Amino acid sequence: MKQTDVLVIGAGAAGLMCAATAGYRGKSVTVVDMGKKPGRKILISGGGRCNFTNENASPENYLCQNPHFVKSALSRYTAQDFIELVERHAMPFHHKTLGQLFCDNGAQDIVDILMTECEWAQVNVAMRSEVLSIKKQAEGFIVKTTDTAYQCQSLVVASGGLTMPKLGATPIGYKVAEQFELNVLPTTAALVPFTLHDHDKQKFDGLSGISLPTKVTSENGVSFRENILFTHRGISGPAILQISSFWQAGQAVTIDLLPDTPIDSLIKSWRDQHPQKSLKNMLATIMPKRFVEMLVQHKDITDKSINQMSNDEVTYLSQYLHQWQIKPNGTEGYRTAEVTLGGVDTDELSSKTFESKKVPGLFFIGEVIDVTGWLGGYNFQFAWSSGVACGQAC
Repeated sequence: MKQTDVLVIGAGAAGLMCAATAGYRGKSVTVVDMGKKPGRKILISGGGRCNFTNENASPENYLCQNPHFVKSALSRYTAQDFIELVERHAMPFHHKTLGQLFCDNGAQDIVDILMTECEWAQVNVAMRSEVLSIKKQAEGFIVKTTDTAYQCQSLVVASGGLTMPKLGATPIGYKVAEQFELNVLPTTAALVPFTLHDHDKQKFDGLSGISLPTKVTSENGVSFRENILFTHRGISGPAILQISSFWQAGQAVTIDLLPDTPIDSLIKSWRDQHPQKSLKNMLATIMPKRFVEMLVQHKDITDKSINQMSNDEVTYLSQYLHQWQIKPNGTEGYRTAEVTLGGVDTDELSSKTFESKKVPGLFFIGEVIDVTGWLGGYNFQFAWSSGVACGQAC
């Protein structure tokens, strides 16, 4: 049986960050993961470029049953702290819109930094090592894996959620919580594309690849201003991924298709400048032509010359384009979701250390707990922040 002060389950963003932090404190640390290589989810994130943090990260960017839970960790290890880490490793990166930061070369750079930090902190990382059983002792835990049994003082569960099962996602973290009688909140796929009912799927057939700047609003009044994207399966894009975290089955979402342009004002100016031109052709100057043609084809809007439009027709057009409603059939599920909503109840954990209130020495960090960030680097920032907070305490 191997002795280690700290055993971390999961060689992802939160687990590796925690391991390095604890190792630098002089703790002996072992990370176990059933996968072939560390940081698998990091490697495919951001289209392979890894949106590794967001400069604007604040508690308001997270969904959690207890909205105050994330405040301590985020304030003690900020986006700037992680930026300083990547700068120390001379990793080139670039800024995108809305505070997002991406790797210049690729996501492997982030994994390399984490693995280098673990190496410097003398952390042992054991891949292809699946956890088979966990037993609590008077002092610490005994954890049996497929190749070794470990005795540890602190056990850190950083096993992630249920997203992307092809990458090896499993419910082990929730099972560990339930084994020790911690409450686990219902989980669902989040930051995920919507699927459509058959009638909408047929209607939008041929629009795949079309993107529109929009403002999307959920039934509970949450809004995001970003692009939507039509796909072969349904509707996606940053605004849809964002709103999916606030959507529930059976609800509609409202989409402002022209968030920067009041259509009634445009019609007035078109009446003066282009009275003989058709509504379809004029709309095609400010919206994708294929999308406008679909609206006309399905008689959602009537095509006529601008000067023939009555005031009632302008009012209807304004309501239609600025309050376009769509009722999704569902989501694409964990297969393509970026994160898991729900998980280990934060009321069971210390917000300062992430230690279980019931089971001394047992910690949960990252996606396995009921904290879900917005799209745009927020989930990685929580992984870094929770990893450091736990690593300083475990």
